[in-house]
Amino acid sequence: MNWITNFVKPKLQALINKKIEVPENLWTKCNGCEHMLFHRDLKANLGVCHHCDAHMRISAKERLHNLFDNGLYTLQDVPKAIHDPLKFKDSKRYTDRLKEYRHKTGNEDSVLVAFGQVKGHNIVACIFDFDFMGGSMGLYAGQAMVKAAELALRSNSPLLAITASGGARMQEGILSLMQMPRTTIAVQMVKEAGLPYITLLTDPTTGGVSASFAMLGDITLAEPGAIIGFTGARVIEETIRQKLPEGFQRAEYLLDHGMVDIVVPRKEISETLAKVLHHLRNSLRVVH
Repeated sequence: MNWITNFVKPKLQALINKKIEVPENLWTKCNGCEHMLFHRDLKANLGVCHHCDAHMRISAKERLHNLFDNGLYTLQDVPKAIHDPLKFKDSKRYTDRLKEYRHKTGNEDSVLVAFGQVKGHNIVACIFDFDFMGGSMGLYAGQAMVKAAELALRSNSPLLAITASGGARMQEGILSLMQMPRTTIAVQMVKEAGLPYITLLTDPTTGGVSASFAMLGDITLAEPGAIIGFTGARVIEETIRQKLPEGFQRAEYLLDHGMVDIVVPRKEISETLAKVLHHLRNSLRVVH
């Protein structure tokens, strides 16, 4: 045994066998064409695949940054809601789930309320974040929608709801279902004041959200390929014992059947929204 065996050889082996650590978030697989997309290119393209134009899910804060002029907006405080009204527990306590998702997203709950300008138009936006428990709607979401409606009234601004939700939050039971009429009343307040109410449906918009305020817009926009409906296609097929049409519950299918007014690519949302607001403002002046 000599210094080459005892010292040099182990050093060389350690160097050769050393793993190169590559951050896991550098690449994202497209859920449409399955191309691997470099994260910087994907972000620059607003989360849209540059191979097949598949619109991938992005966070609520990314949406707000892309939507408002110069990425500037003000987040609004939402009144606190009861965190765990039913003392719910499944595989873990509901309070622990909330802590986990608050840490993961940096948000208090699944909905944000923001105020800013889109092409010079003041807008109040109520936006769901699917990263927070699937954008599920509970007491807090109801509080947020009411807050957004009240702010729209005070500031004489249009209300925009951007949805991405699996529906009502089961951990809050019937209290989550009560947010359906509550949010509907909030929307009605805005409409009765003669202010535009616009919805932007993104992937996915389902359950109690689609069955309430999401489908009440004066104008309903949707992103390409977004799943929009009440319950899943598999459940419907098993219930009616029939095969559903191709593209059923996709934004384009709903456009063809009159449930969506415009399918808008993500890059064109701000411009389209500004045009819609211009026409709605003028038409509402004529009506009143």
